[in-house]
Amino acid sequence: MRRRTRTLIGTFAIIGFVMIYAPLAMALADSRISQTPPAVQTVIYCILGIAWIFPLMPLIKWMERPDR
Repeated sequence: MRRRTRTLIGTFAIIGFVMIYAPLAMALADSRISQTPPAVQTVIYCILGIAWIFPLMPLIKWMERPDR
């Protein structure tokens, strides 16, 4: 598969993942995190803001692989 095709597929997969992840993270933040102290909220928001990239790293590496 060409890199251009992998990039197109990966882009749609990333958009789909973020469309699912973002509402789940917002629901978690609205229900549980809002009751914690501000310092804890800051740490949790930072973790939630960065956590989405870890499941997508293999996909991104696959997308950026050079053509044969």
